[in-house]
Amino acid sequence: MPRPGQVKSATDERLSDRIAIGLLTRTFPPELVDRIVEECGKSGKRNRLLPPRVVVYFVLAMCLFSGQGYEEVARLLTEGLAWARRWSGSWQVPTTAAISRARVKLGPEPLKALFEQTVKPMATESTVGSWYGRWRLMAVDGTTFDVPDSEENDARFGHPATHRGERTAFPQVRVVALAECGTHAITHAALGPFTTAESVLARELFGALGPNDLLIADRGFAGLDQWRAASAGGADLLWRIKSNAVLPVRRELPDGSYLSDIVAARDHRKRTDPAVVRVIEYTLDDPGRPQHPAPYRLITTILDHETAPAAELAALYNQRWEIETALDELKTHQRGPAQVLRSRSPDAVEQEVWGHLLVHHAIRQLMHAAAQEIDTDPDRLSFTRSLRLVRRQVTAQAAFSP
Repeated sequence: MPRPGQVKSATDERLSDRIAIGLLTRTFPPELVDRIVEECGKSGKRNRLLPPRVVVYFVLAMCLFSGQGYEEVARLLTEGLAWARRWSGSWQVPTTAAISRARVKLGPEPLKALFEQTVKPMATESTVGSWYGRWRLMAVDGTTFDVPDSEENDARFGHPATHRGERTAFPQVRVVALAECGTHAITHAALGPFTTAESVLARELFGALGPNDLLIADRGFAGLDQWRAASAGGADLLWRIKSNAVLPVRRELPDGSYLSDIVAARDHRKRTDPAVVRVIEYTLDDPGRPQHPAPYRLITTILDHETAPAAELAALYNQRWEIETALDELKTHQRGPAQVLRSRSPDAVEQEVWGHLLVHHAIRQLMHAAAQEIDTDPDRLSFTRSLRLVRRQVTAQAAFSP
């Protein structure tokens, strides 16, 4: 018996066999999606209006078209069905309630697994702007997404407080990410409640770093425990530290930097378990800034001043802003400015966030390939124009076999 809204096909062909959404199905092939869905124990056992593969692609499409309602997203996905002579079946757009139920049944696990198994650093040796010497430039930072003000979301994620102790209108989910500076590819991410600090979530990501990585971070991540966790896999670090931090000069170096050591806050007086660092101090000569600005203070694991001179590392710290740009692409342009995520349950919120991260990766992968073709820095290409191109491509190619 066909379900409401479904007309049974005269053949055994399913919508999931015909659906294709341009860049997304090329980046995340149906065979891969099916395997991950099965590994997560979410496989459908019979033909349905919304089998798991279709729901995965629907979540990706709703993140690509974040301003559209559920049923409109489904129409965009299947726009070509009426004109695709190769497909002899027929299909009607599911209701919003049916789509919501299908999302709940799928859960966040397949989207998270798809991200973890497919998303990796993109830069090759020839990618412009992605390297400093032998190091791949990486950055860590965090952001938050507003989510609907349901009791479940509030209990899981929590509200930020205002300066008067009042709560804001919406709960927020916190996302901390590692990004490749040269390509803006978000390669790893951790999700948690707003009440969990960025530095805590970041600990889940540091295991992904290796000997050829140089991780750049701002003052919010400084601390001996964080420092050691981030460098445990052999990665080098370049982090900003508070200008009033106690950093005794152990040895001055010819380039103006000096060797020092950092200790945990609990060891501040005795300094019994220090980590050796190199310190670079500088001020910005900017007419728009105060006459006597506080100096920037950077600490690094790169102790050899000849391999990485102080002036070069000071200039390199500016690359940290690339992850800010990547997160802005994700939140402002892809999701839409000041928009609240559409999911009213915590699992659906997580599913939606992973969907946004996957879509951003697909767009950035396309941009990297285009930049490689013309031997230019991926930063020189417009994310918003690429996003518009992908959206047009999806509606033009929907419903044709991958």
